[in-house]
Amino acid sequence: MMNSTTQTDNSGRKANALSKETSPYLLQHAYNPVDWRPWGDEAFSEARERDVPILLSVGYSACHWCHVMEHESFENEEIAAQMNKDLVCIKVDREERPDVDGIYMSAVQMMTGQGGWPMTMFLTLEGKPFFGGTYFPPEDKYGRPGFPRILTAVADSWRTKRDEIEEQGQEITSGLIESDQKMNGLEETLLTSKILDSAYAKLASQFDRQYGGFGSAPKFPQPMNLDFLLRTHARTKRIEPLAMVERTLQKMAVGGIYDQLGGGFHRYSVDQTWLVPHFEKMLYDNAQLAQIYCRAYQATGKSFYKGIAEETLEYILREMTSPEGGFYSAQDADSEGVEGKFFVWTPEEITAILGNYNSAVFCAFYDVTPGGNWGEGEGSSILHVVKDVADVAKQFNLSLKDAAEILDGGRTKLFAEREKRVKPGLDDKILASWNGLAMAAFAECGIVFGRQDFIDAAKKNAGFMFSCMLEPDTEKHLGRLKRTYRNGEAKLNAYLEDYSFVIDGLLWAYEADGHERYFYQASILTKTMETLFNDENGVGFYATSSDHESLIHRPKDWDDNAIPSGNSVALEVLLKWDAINGDKKNREFATKLLRKIGSVLENHPYSFARMLSALDFYLSEVEEIALIGAPEDPATQALKRTLYGSYRPNKVVSVADKPVGADPVRALLANRELLEGKPTAYVCKNFTCQRPVNSPEDLAEQLKRSP
Repeated sequence: MMNSTTQTDNSGRKANALSKETSPYLLQHAYNPVDWRPWGDEAFSEARERDVPILLSVGYSACHWCHVMEHESFENEEIAAQMNKDLVCIKVDREERPDVDGIYMSAVQMMTGQGGWPMTMFLTLEGKPFFGGTYFPPEDKYGRPGFPRILTAVADSWRTKRDEIEEQGQEITSGLIESDQKMNGLEETLLTSKILDSAYAKLASQFDRQYGGFGSAPKFPQPMNLDFLLRTHARTKRIEPLAMVERTLQKMAVGGIYDQLGGGFHRYSVDQTWLVPHFEKMLYDNAQLAQIYCRAYQATGKSFYKGIAEETLEYILREMTSPEGGFYSAQDADSEGVEGKFFVWTPEEITAILGNYNSAVFCAFYDVTPGGNWGEGEGSSILHVVKDVADVAKQFNLSLKDAAEILDGGRTKLFAEREKRVKPGLDDKILASWNGLAMAAFAECGIVFGRQDFIDAAKKNAGFMFSCMLEPDTEKHLGRLKRTYRNGEAKLNAYLEDYSFVIDGLLWAYEADGHERYFYQASILTKTMETLFNDENGVGFYATSSDHESLIHRPKDWDDNAIPSGNSVALEVLLKWDAINGDKKNREFATKLLRKIGSVLENHPYSFARMLSALDFYLSEVEEIALIGAPEDPATQALKRTLYGSYRPNKVVSVADKPVGADPVRALLANRELLEGKPTAYVCKNFTCQRPVNSPEDLAEQLKRSP
């Protein structure tokens, strides 16, 4: 048994094996009296030696109920003693190990019909799941059995009903494997816009026309659904999908789910109206939401959306960016042990900062009342916008200018005061896939808004990935990514989502900056992805690489949930490569996959929105645009403003600061010359180009003819 008693904290608590980990979530549990192990051979070997089952507990640092279960059960000496006696206990950070989380979350859902975190799963000595659930209280309540009672039942069954447990584990494992193999057995579907139309109709049927978003409560932002709706508007010219997007984006931006002082979005709303959030902030939400607000700005020209996107990315730069340029994972919901404490206000607190009159104006605009809208009887309020500035100006007999100045000044002062509070905990590990999402968001928004600081953030992030999370394989001409980085240490094999998201981010960085390094590194990583993850006998890519640790089965990643699936983004980047360099094997791969999954996309759009966007790209006449000119040249910038001034989702752009000559890898740029020595754009389809142009007016006219 591992000796974990040599290290203690300031309270004299003994460390367990998690104290040697880098994950902030695992380190939160390093001084629990539970003898936690990290996932690995050592824990499984001990279980076999002791002949006891394995408890697998999976969560993440910003998970509120994970903290609750830790406090109630894992810090409880009696419960911990029971766990240590009858089990080998493994703690996993789901963000570090999406493979482990995905396999056993699917098992929980098969067993119970639902899932979530904390995930609590009991495994055989071979890692096969035989019983599980999510949160268990320390005693029977909430209609759930108490955790000690569960532990006793599992231990008794292990001793007296071992054969039944082994059989149950095998049945569930077989079910997981069969579920993943179903995709290969589907009938091929004819790929037409009918799939997109049917998917749109199903999404529209779930739309909340009063408050925006989908369904009732809890309500998640679902940026991928919104992006598909925007694409539907661009494809069909129908106003309804755009109206759905606008309704949702407006309601979220004025709600409590948006941080009205500091920018950025909380994880989700517990109610239908976007008022009361779960207060954690995730990098992946904010990256994707910045992009959808940016694209809404392109589609409508409304500066409101631009402002929200900019504030969201400014929040990431301020709170979630490492000195090296990596982006941190999350901020907690809790501070000082209380959920939301950092973000809520009382009228008295605001009056003390703004004075009586300005406070009255501010509280009327943001619905801060003596009774409050958060907590029970505490009188605290979550800031959310309930009136137009014009309404508040009229109520207090102010000019629009004066009212706006009071509100702007109030936000500035309250933000400064809030900075003195104890901040929520920060999960400062850096994940490759989530950084790929953020890199793409900074690059795209930087181009569209003309924000060089955003482009610089994308470039710095790319440089960080190259220097800290990428291991060149010169022998095979590949590049191997690591999954996670913290405190100078990169570790764990990267997953399909890491490769595909980082490739997409690098292609956006290349589009924003034009440096060929981003382009060629994206090309190398694509080759690595195709080499390590391809299913030679089926469709799509596996979630784990061919040399990954052996688990109870090798999963595939299909569903677009809080983040896109690895297969969805991989499909997108392969289609981009097809348009950039004409490598038809990429399109053949995409065709094979989409034909298999077409009926699933049509019937279950809520779970496959990013894949639907890839299908929209596949079915479109992609605009292939070559842009040659020094990035800092005002003439190049003028062409870019024209090119990105409208929403054109199905385009690829190859850029260079000067003519590149013959270049088969960057085929769109090959042998393109400057017109009259000035920055020049070529608008093409199927590698047939219109005449080169170097004026924004001529480029705008060509784009008008290429809808």
